[in-house]
Amino acid sequence: MERCGPPDARLETLKPMSAEKTIGVLTSGGDCPGLNAVLRGVVCASNNLGWRVIGFQDGYEGLLEDNLHMELTLQNTEGIMQRGGTMLGTTNRGHFVSKTGSGKRSGIEPHIIEKTKSTLHKLGVDALITIGGDGSLATSAQLFENGIKVIGVPKTIDNDLEATAMTFGFDSAVACVTDALDRLHTTARAHKRVIVIEVMGRHAGWIALYGGLAGGADAILIPEIPFTFDKLTNFIRRRSSEGHASTLIVVAEGAAPRGGKEHYRATTPGEYRLGGIGETVTREVDHRLNKPKLVKEIRTCVLGHLQRGGDPTTLDRILGTRFGVKAVDLIAEEKFGHMVSYQNYQVLSVPIASAVRRLKTVAPDCQMVETCRAVGISFGD
Repeated sequence: MERCGPPDARLETLKPMSAEKTIGVLTSGGDCPGLNAVLRGVVCASNNLGWRVIGFQDGYEGLLEDNLHMELTLQNTEGIMQRGGTMLGTTNRGHFVSKTGSGKRSGIEPHIIEKTKSTLHKLGVDALITIGGDGSLATSAQLFENGIKVIGVPKTIDNDLEATAMTFGFDSAVACVTDALDRLHTTARAHKRVIVIEVMGRHAGWIALYGGLAGGADAILIPEIPFTFDKLTNFIRRRSSEGHASTLIVVAEGAAPRGGKEHYRATTPGEYRLGGIGETVTREVDHRLNKPKLVKEIRTCVLGHLQRGGDPTTLDRILGTRFGVKAVDLIAEEKFGHMVSYQNYQVLSVPIASAVRRLKTVAPDCQMVETCRAVGISFGD
């Protein structure tokens, strides 16, 4: 039967738009659920255009080695969308580190740039898709400034990139925190305990805020709202006097008391990482709460890399796929130096340079904070 009406719009977009290209893709920085969904989206969209995809292994370091790349096809990426981690591997160390801290930058050595160009030329790569967080995108910006055709895809469980409303991996991390709180509620009530749960969130408290609200936390401590131990302790005392047997406190790793600083712990010689605020909150609250008579057990639980692992949620699978497809679209449109961006339920793009300009943090008077306060959650302030 003859078909009436306009041609299917989706079928039109699947037609090859240009001559065959070879594009490269890599995953950089910390891993998170949804990376494989992005890779699958890139491969599927590229296949529809008749393009080849080369995946570079171990992040940007794969651009420097002759044997750290592989062709990505529909066959070897089948079934990866629902798996956590990244089939290409990743690293946040090496020759391409261009961010040394919040707002700090260091340049990539010129010979590293030249080696990168040589590798891409040798493999016939026409454009490179880089999937990573603020540090990795800062590297992408430098590569673009040096003449390499780059498209960025934002990735961070912290959800702290200003230029996109949401990043994949965030929803999965929040789901992990929520599940942990569900489990900790039962043991806390059984033993009438206070439990402090330390979660990720270096400079932004989005994971603690969303996970704490979804998991029914009683108090949430985030970097954007300085707290005091006395007010937090008084809050716990008031809950006890009102008949609440237990209290759950979620604290982001970058949270700090009013007038204090973030907590760092030594890892390797000369290197320090955020962490330890959970133990500090436990110790300080225990000192105040159990003096002179009240004896209430307090425990600490650090979720750590549990928040990075596991299978992606439905939302992260969808968002990751959409990001991968959009990255290929941007190559077809030759919008190099741009990053995929999620705004108002649409996947759009912004210049990478603007994406790494500043972090997106929680406004102390935002609606999410007000919602938490309205249901009785304390921020220790």
